Amino acid sequence: MTSDVPVPPPHPPQTPTVARVYDAVLGGKDNYAVDREIAESIMASVPQARLVARDNRDFLIRAVRHMARSGITQFLDLGAGLPTMENTHQAAQRIAPEARVVYVDNDPVVLAHGHALLEDNDSTRVVVADLRDIEPVFAAPETRRLLDLSRPVGLLMISIIHHLDDADDPHALVRAYLQRLAPGSMLALSHFYDGSDLSGPLGERVQAKARASEEIVLTSLGSGRFRSRAEITAFFDGLELDEFGVCHLPEWRPEGPVGVSEDQRVFLCGVGRKPDTASPTAQ
Repeated sequence: MTSDVPVPPPHPPQTPTVARVYDAVLGGKDNYAVDREIAESIMASVPQARLVARDNRDFLIRAVRHMARSGITQFLDLGAGLPTMENTHQAAQRIAPEARVVYVDNDPVVLAHGHALLEDNDSTRVVVADLRDIEPVFAAPETRRLLDLSRPVGLLMISIIHHLDDADDPHALVRAYLQRLAPGSMLALSHFYDGSDLSGPLGERVQAKARASEEIVLTSLGSGRFRSRAEITAFFDGLELDEFGVCHLPEWRPEGPVGVSEDQRVFLCGVGRKPDTASPTAQ
């Protein structure tokens, strides 16, 4: 598997990365001591952080399956992270064998793992790019070969937009990606939640966990914003939210009885569809 896109040098072992810290929280092995230290700090603040990380991964897989069953056969996975037990291309291609997937991440380690994982899968490729710079994402040879932008695309922004600061104007960035995609495309997004609209003692505890976790990730990784429900819902402006709306991870199309613990409330997610005709409220 080759790429015409220049690959930046790998992050040194003493420098933590979002992908490796997430891998450490999941209990993976593709991380260094510095990543594990941050993961342990997060789990001290949110004891069920590993469960929440698995919830996030499960949401991704359920969303991909839902999109594939809805007829979407091409996916753009932004901030894909390191491979784990089940990945976007596996979930999609089990339902639609012809499905094509482009993974995008700014960590060269993700590309290295992608080479190994996708050696015999010509319908899936990895692009090393910063999602904030849209042009290289869409101009990459892998993207141009695999994605037909005249047809609907499943856009995956799983646990990545909260790593953009307000100065990056993440709402405008999400809209810019969606503007490139055909009607019928779908967005799946999950995001750190600050619990600000929860009331009473529960709300106070969730808000305290969110503040503590935000301080950890901002200090150690330089990114990781916990936003309000209104701010997260605004990422779906102009889209048709499905019947589950913006909800906690286990609540979106659950496959069994659902209970949401205190720690599981620090994330929200949703899936929306780009309407077939321009919506009057579209941004």
